[in-house]
Amino acid sequence: MNDLTNTPRTLPRVSATFDEYTLSEIRRAAATGIYDIRGAGAKRKVPHFDDLLFLGASISRYPLEGYREKCSTEIVLGTRFAKKPIELKIPITIAGMSFGSLSANAKEALGRGASAMGTSTTTGDGGMTQEERGHSKTLVYQYLPSRYGMNPDDLRKADAIEVVVGQGAKPGGGGMLLGQKITERVARMRTLPAGIDQRSACRHPDWTGPDDLEIKIEELREITDWEKPIYVKVGAARPYYDTALAVKSGADVVVVDGMQGGTAATQEVFIENVGIPTLAAVRQAVKALQDLGMHRKVQLIVSGGIRNGADVAKALALGADAVAIGTAALVALGDNDPHWQGEYEKLGTTAGAYDDWHEGRDPAGITTQDPALMARLDPVAAGRRLANYLAVLTLETQTIARACGKSHVHNLEPEDLVALTIEAAAMANVPLAGTDWIPGRNGNF
Repeated sequence: MNDLTNTPRTLPRVSATFDEYTLSEIRRAAATGIYDIRGAGAKRKVPHFDDLLFLGASISRYPLEGYREKCSTEIVLGTRFAKKPIELKIPITIAGMSFGSLSANAKEALGRGASAMGTSTTTGDGGMTQEERGHSKTLVYQYLPSRYGMNPDDLRKADAIEVVVGQGAKPGGGGMLLGQKITERVARMRTLPAGIDQRSACRHPDWTGPDDLEIKIEELREITDWEKPIYVKVGAARPYYDTALAVKSGADVVVVDGMQGGTAATQEVFIENVGIPTLAAVRQAVKALQDLGMHRKVQLIVSGGIRNGADVAKALALGADAVAIGTAALVALGDNDPHWQGEYEKLGTTAGAYDDWHEGRDPAGITTQDPALMARLDPVAAGRRLANYLAVLTLETQTIARACGKSHVHNLEPEDLVALTIEAAAMANVPLAGTDWIPGRNGNF
């Protein structure tokens, strides 16, 4: 008999397909029989703005001196039909996040921070709160399939209206708000029973296609005397056709939200497997506008995973007019701060995971309706943090624009970009770095 006691052992090999997380999810599903629900956006690695680089000016292009030469950032949204387009000082807006998903203090803080920097914030599902309207110089009112909290008076109080067809984390799917976050106030605003899980509809109840959307936009214009810009927001799935149909339906502004965009709560299988990355969506949406002769006439806002000024500058260079931030804005307010690490661990998670927003136990007081937790968030201080963050994003965007020789951030263009990977080059329709090759270019996007 051979003695194998001293034979070297091969180390066990962990499967790339059945990794530790996948195995834990199979065990959880087997034990509970229900699918997993969480908040935030996709966590899988997908091509993103990090895969693009700017070509700074040197001899062929001349850079601007940052301390002496101006680089403008202002943007006007809704110039197509609205009597009162909205004028923003910066091309960075706050995306729609509902009262219910967020606390009243958080909604107030978003309004304070956005107003301090001369930009807009957005209501989200569930209606308009006094805190938000009272502290938002420019407020966009979301008109969603659920119609929760919708009333004509609030439509008229808003500065713009955003018809939400889809969201980047769940295009084609409705949202959720668990019962523990439906307090008496939230229930009253949504005309729902308190403490009962709520599911938002995945499509508008009174229209089924672009012809009906056109009628709905006309109705909204009549209700608001044609004053308010009308946005149409779509989750990135078929951005070329959805953008074209939104324009033909009469939208002043199109919002395209990539799969890195967050959500208050939905199925994880949805978040990780439906929709396309923000990077893949921008150029298709821009191409639709260009083919219709409407680029810059109908403004394009891009959202989903915007984190820093480089992301903003890259979105603008690819043809967007502005960006919207959601997750980053909540982090700026103080969410998922390591200061609360001990309390996050008690919840079975960690600061930075972003996946327990739906349970209403946020230690930072932002994604909760618990009065004791809400009281932890000072809306004045949180608004100041958001304003600081927006200021940094703006300065970073200007820094890059000046380096490329641009006197306005909207003068950034695809020719200022190269890609680090073949995938990013194909998605963004810019050359692979060090070459003049754009993969797949054959006259189509």
